[in-house]
Amino acid sequence: MAGWDSGTKSAVQKIPLLSVAAGPREKEEWGKRLREELQALIKYIQINKASDSDWFTITSSKDGVHWSGKCWYVHELLKYEFDFEFDIPATYPVTAPEICIPELDGKTAKMYRGGKICLTVHFKPLWAKNSPHFGLAHALCLGLAPWLAAEVPHLVDTAGLQPKS
Repeated sequence: MAGWDSGTKSAVQKIPLLSVAAGPREKEEWGKRLREELQALIKYIQINKASDSDWFTITSSKDGVHWSGKCWYVHELLKYEFDFEFDIPATYPVTAPEICIPELDGKTAKMYRGGKICLTVHFKPLWAKNSPHFGLAHALCLGLAPWLAAEVPHLVDTAGLQPKS
């Protein structure tokens, strides 16, 4: 995991790897995978709280296919908060979820139409290499968190992004 800061490396190494290789199309196995996903997310949240780096909340639909939450990033002592969402792809866990921050749609080049953040260069090859062992907690830790760290300061400087009051 060259190129990741030591805090990210430390956090991701503590997130449990998943063993059930099932997506939403495999109903019985999906329930098992979903339990693993929730356990990994709970562990990641505990890791963040223990290191005083809590930066997101997340909930899912009953079937575990649609996820949404809030994420935030502190830049120059100001808190920037965003709603995010994603759906589990039919080919999950081979295919990583596409995390979307609708309110930032069109404000940065590192985003696709609809507010989907760009993860192709750094995260998707890592996901492909580690599938099916990576899960949603890994996507947040190695996808959304670094994207926020890179893009929020840039958006503040170039697009006049304002913190939530």
